[in-house]
Amino acid sequence: MSELKFTKATDQEHKVKLDSALISASWQSGQAFSGYRAKFRIQTAFVGDGATIEVTGKSTGGKKLGKVKGEIFGNVFVGRFDVSEDIEIGDEIFYEVKLSKNGLSGESESIPVLPPPKIKKLEWGAEEARRGDILDLKGEFEDVNDNADVMITIYEFDQNDAHDKITQFPSVLKGKKLEAKWAYEYFEDTDEIPTHEEMERYGGSYNPPEYFYTVTYNDFEMGKEEQDSGILTFKDYIEINLKDAGGNPVEHASFTIHLPDGSTKDGQTDAEGYAHVDGIPPGHVTVEFPDQEQVDSDEHEEE
Repeated sequence: MSELKFTKATDQEHKVKLDSALISASWQSGQAFSGYRAKFRIQTAFVGDGATIEVTGKSTGGKKLGKVKGEIFGNVFVGRFDVSEDIEIGDEIFYEVKLSKNGLSGESESIPVLPPPKIKKLEWGAEEARRGDILDLKGEFEDVNDNADVMITIYEFDQNDAHDKITQFPSVLKGKKLEAKWAYEYFEDTDEIPTHEEMERYGGSYNPPEYFYTVTYNDFEMGKEEQDSGILTFKDYIEINLKDAGGNPVEHASFTIHLPDGSTKDGQTDAEGYAHVDGIPPGHVTVEFPDQEQVDSDEHEEE
């Protein structure tokens, strides 16, 4: 850019010409995978919103990736190229940038084309989980490096593919194998759980939260489209310890549990005033003891 020069007094209006510039032309990852898309990002300065841009993708081996045309907004332009399987593994791809009306052009760095990593096996260590359970995550992969850093992402499964990202944490592939652990917690807003009446209105029933996980290697996320890890189902329970005003266990007391989805479960305490009830969905739970006149409501626990 040329140096700005001011020739008028500081209390007068100045008109200056700002030179446009191509700041950077980069890839969003340090490698591309055969048969998949490679994303790029272009940064400019003072080209003006709506400036036309043309991006041409090529390989050092002479293959063409095509052209992407568009307009600059906020001095940024992002796009992607489909990396054809015709491009040989080991070839490198790059792109050329032209902003003809601004008199700007440039070229990106080259990145290698690699075979896409593949899942041989991906699984949970259990089919169901409760709060606090420590779950094993295991997998085996092909076309990955030993001791590679990866990112594990836990999703809540949605039948319409609108999967919610729950959490992420790093791990390392040792011998191209994944061995990790995750302490299960319920992360979602329990107010969003549909009531029993709402489910009946639409002809459905309560379905406990379900989860799957993916493994991201070199910005390549594996396992999301087909939920290769399998589905982990949330299962919770409640423990009841019922005592009278004197602190003595109340044996064989009938109770009704009011669940977050609006349904109920009935049961009875044992000789020690204790009961364990499985299959409790997440959310607020209340317990009623219809035959007891004085009961401390804090004497039941949700685990």
